[in-house]
Amino acid sequence: MPCNAEILKQVRLFSTMDDEELAILAGQVDVKTFVPRQRIYKMGSPSGRAYVLISGSVRVTTVDDDNQEVVVDQPGPGEFFGFASMLERTPHQTEATAETDTTCIEVSPDDILALIQRKPHAAMDMLSVLGRQFHAAQQLIRIRALRHPNQVIEEQGTFAERLADSVATFGGSWTFIIIFLVFMVIYSAINVTLRQRAWDPYPFILLNLFLSMLAALQAPIIMMSQNRQDKKDRLRSELDYDVNRSAHAEIQGLANKLHRVGERLDDIEESLRVSP
Repeated sequence: MPCNAEILKQVRLFSTMDDEELAILAGQVDVKTFVPRQRIYKMGSPSGRAYVLISGSVRVTTVDDDNQEVVVDQPGPGEFFGFASMLERTPHQTEATAETDTTCIEVSPDDILALIQRKPHAAMDMLSVLGRQFHAAQQLIRIRALRHPNQVIEEQGTFAERLADSVATFGGSWTFIIIFLVFMVIYSAINVTLRQRAWDPYPFILLNLFLSMLAALQAPIIMMSQNRQDKKDRLRSELDYDVNRSAHAEIQGLANKLHRVGERLDDIEESLRVSP
């Protein structure tokens, strides 16, 4: 559907343009309407177009390595989505779906180039869009990094493994040491005092048997707990690697996009300098 200047005035990026510029831009872009749950573009599709939300609600999502849907952005009125892939001329890395009756302006790279040629300061507004998307990506990384390995291990752990952790924690505490020392002192004192009537006279053979049995049981229980700790450390390192890999990919992608925008601005600056 053809666009008119009144619709463009609702977009903050175009609001500073004069009527003549708005009329030229209105003749280039189109207005698209979408019904609830209609897909605007899908992940992997060619990114020849970006969209500016006029009214309604849009959800921009992606799929992480766990095949879970992650909400990347929920643009407000007058905000771009699909903008970075359009500038980079790469397939969309996200999927946009209308949540309600939605109206958008469909914009092509040529439309953006014509806008910047007539309004160079509009490039800064577009850079702010990229900056907001960059911060959204950082926030997404922080949220995904909150997957605490201890919680994941606890959810997957059995009753026996949790019991082993409790025994190892108690066996390695000062409370256990003090209780054990008090017990041994009382046990030894009673048997020494009873002399001939003692059930375990010196050298306390029965006590040595109990201690050997306790050590034989305690050792594998502690090893079970150490194995659990090794799992936590391994999972933590895997999560750190995933976060670092995602952060590297996001930063590298945004750096490439900003570089492309910079090249376009240089070309426009050069054309403006040459033109009379």
